[in-house]
Amino acid sequence: MLDLFSGLDFSIGLSLALALFFVLAFEFINGFHDTANAVATVIYTKAMPPNLAVMLSGLFNFFGVLLGGLGVAYAIVHLLPVDLLINVNSGQGLAMVFSLLAAAILWNLGTWYFGLPASSSHTLIGSILGVGLMNAVMRDAPLATSINWQKAIDIGLSLLVSPLVGFALAGLLLWLLKRYLPLAKMHKTPETRRGLDGKKHPPFWNRLVLVLSAMGVSFVHGSNDGQKGVGLIMLVLIGIVPGKFVLDQDSTTYQIERTRDATVHLQQFYERHAGELTDYLALGKNNASELPAKFRCEATLTMPTIAALLKSLEGIKSYRELTPEARTQVRRYLLCLDDTAKKVAKLPAVPAQDRDDLDKLRKDLTATTEYAPFWVILAVAAALGLGTMVGWKRVVLTVGEKIGKQGMTYAQGMCAQITAACSIGIANLFGLPVSTTHVLSSGVAGTMVANGTGVQISTVQKILLAWVLTLPAAMGLAAGLFWLSVKLFV
Repeated sequence: MLDLFSGLDFSIGLSLALALFFVLAFEFINGFHDTANAVATVIYTKAMPPNLAVMLSGLFNFFGVLLGGLGVAYAIVHLLPVDLLINVNSGQGLAMVFSLLAAAILWNLGTWYFGLPASSSHTLIGSILGVGLMNAVMRDAPLATSINWQKAIDIGLSLLVSPLVGFALAGLLLWLLKRYLPLAKMHKTPETRRGLDGKKHPPFWNRLVLVLSAMGVSFVHGSNDGQKGVGLIMLVLIGIVPGKFVLDQDSTTYQIERTRDATVHLQQFYERHAGELTDYLALGKNNASELPAKFRCEATLTMPTIAALLKSLEGIKSYRELTPEARTQVRRYLLCLDDTAKKVAKLPAVPAQDRDDLDKLRKDLTATTEYAPFWVILAVAAALGLGTMVGWKRVVLTVGEKIGKQGMTYAQGMCAQITAACSIGIANLFGLPVSTTHVLSSGVAGTMVANGTGVQISTVQKILLAWVLTLPAAMGLAAGLFWLSVKLFV
């Protein structure tokens, strides 16, 4: 990280500093919204002192980002159209990064100010969709190609289903506890326990479960939401200092060989399926010399792209042997081949077994482009933790007292947190971003219904309103900012 700004012009260095600030500000504000939810229950029930809770939450968020992989990070990145990704170091690419970040920050700040547990995940995804759609409009391109719609649908379903799952499972878990473990202490609110028993903290076992489940939510939050910040920072680094970050320069010779072998196997795969893919890939009609001067991503240019990539990697043992321009071009080749392979796998003529083979080849193709330096992960984890420490009070009050008609009991807190930790953890396994805010809030609401106390309609209406408005509002903000940025600065 120390040499990040070395050799950069002042204007480029300033752009880099501002972009990194924007991303970390987004993650900091994410702490107001999402990470605060991870500790809301444990603080409200007095299971842990606030300062200790947020400090441990930040630590578990860090380990979540560190150990959670990069599946969610690049699931978010690849919502963007491939033409923006391969030209992210252009003026239009930089306008895209700043626009989606500015839109996400503005909406997050607004909803936080009103104490609403709005979703940072929803906001970010809406911003990305808005930029992608506006990019298509400005280029007169079909809207069908403006976004990776299949990925958008998968993510949309995960964001829609996860709160419903949280509501149902948390309610069911509380019902089971009340039926089979009807211990009076467990089903008291902190105020009731203090008034009747004169005790400030929950019973020992309840307290232990509350603490462990809160840390579990923090861990899976880090491995889900933290990755979104990692993906955004990588977009920034690739856009502003591509020579250093378009490829993982620490890749071993073996990893580069795997990339080269995957390219050869991809070429052989297409040749074996020439009968089904001849027209789609224009097999036999192109050669390496037919790549256009201005590189673009098209299925009919797949075979020339493969030839150009193999030529670029010939005899290369380290990416540092390539010039910065050559590294950028290699990344473009890899992204385009991955994008085409993904589309080929969806063709009806391709058997299921062959689709699995293509998925394996795609993983090897992107092994040296989908990465993140350790300092990026550390910076995102720190921003999340600090945001939690500053902004947790509003969200704790909403989750603890304003969702239900009475305060939250210890059992309700346990059920909501256990459900949230499990639901988000499962989503992480499939590389799907979900909203910690909505999963936990809906879990609390589910326990209120199961407890027979009901919910405060006004609060639930506000949460639902934020849930409904977040996507279109973020899309509109990002689209408008992107249009304005391109018109003024590109």
